[in-house]
Amino acid sequence: MQLILAPMQGLVDDVMRDLLTRIGGFDECVSEFVRITHTVHSRQTWLKHVPEIAGNNRTPAGVPCTVQLLGSDAENMAVNALEAVRFGADKIDLNFGCPAPTVNKHKGGAVLLKEPELIHHIVRTLRRSLPDHIPLTGKMRLGFEDKTLALECAAAIAEGGACGLTVHARTKVEGYEPPAHWEWVRKIREAVQIPVTANGDVFTLQDYLDIKQVSGCNSVMLGRGAVMRPDLARQIKQFERGESINEADFGEISGWINLFFDLCLAKEANNKYPVARLKQWLGMMKKVYPQAQELFERIRTLKEAHEVKQVLLEFERMQRAKR
Repeated sequence: MQLILAPMQGLVDDVMRDLLTRIGGFDECVSEFVRITHTVHSRQTWLKHVPEIAGNNRTPAGVPCTVQLLGSDAENMAVNALEAVRFGADKIDLNFGCPAPTVNKHKGGAVLLKEPELIHHIVRTLRRSLPDHIPLTGKMRLGFEDKTLALECAAAIAEGGACGLTVHARTKVEGYEPPAHWEWVRKIREAVQIPVTANGDVFTLQDYLDIKQVSGCNSVMLGRGAVMRPDLARQIKQFERGESINEADFGEISGWINLFFDLCLAKEANNKYPVARLKQWLGMMKKVYPQAQELFERIRTLKEAHEVKQVLLEFERMQRAKR
């Protein structure tokens, strides 16, 4: 059984990967995509997107981090992948699932699901270019507008030489609207000869049990659910090990919020990044925790990091006193 933290652009950056893998439960994480166009990225660029490369491709908690690429120029993607490997990357994932209109407009992500032949060419080109010991995987949705080419696209990735495939159980047009079509993950798993990881709408331990049962997959990727409920992976691992489920109370979560803000400050203290990222995270967590809504309201109008930090410390003291 493998639990993988999803590569969500603008949400699960290196700081969020650091925090969530510290909390525990994850076996692997995948970076936000590194976009490949006409240039060859420098070491500085790779480390900006995936600083884990400099740490033996591990988060500070020791969880492996895979480098994800997005693009449609197979040859230049191969050149860049080789550069990433030269700088230390030890696993490459290819993005065929991003639904962002700006990405799709420039022939990246989910729009490639309209062209299985191109997907096969991209995967085959990278597999032939990379050293044999470097694993190459892919991530896809069920299609762009519909699921007509889902099995063909999955076959293109598998037959192109990928050693693993993650399937987000929706089309591009479906975005993130429920439901996720887990039964289609099973169809793909039964159609290809490589391991398949199921992804989509896993927000609780019960969702995890359900997606495993419906898809037949032992490997599951957690996305928004792990951000909204930061101990979700830990709960799942406790269940799989036969341990009692130790669901975090908000006293513990408030400590993680403080740590997250400190990690954001350590990364970029002199701009809007720390406060903006904190508000973004609380905006998601408040769907699960009323206390996150309360904290969000307390900092909503604040702009200065030192003011936010004071509120966070006081809020954590208050939450821990309630335990």
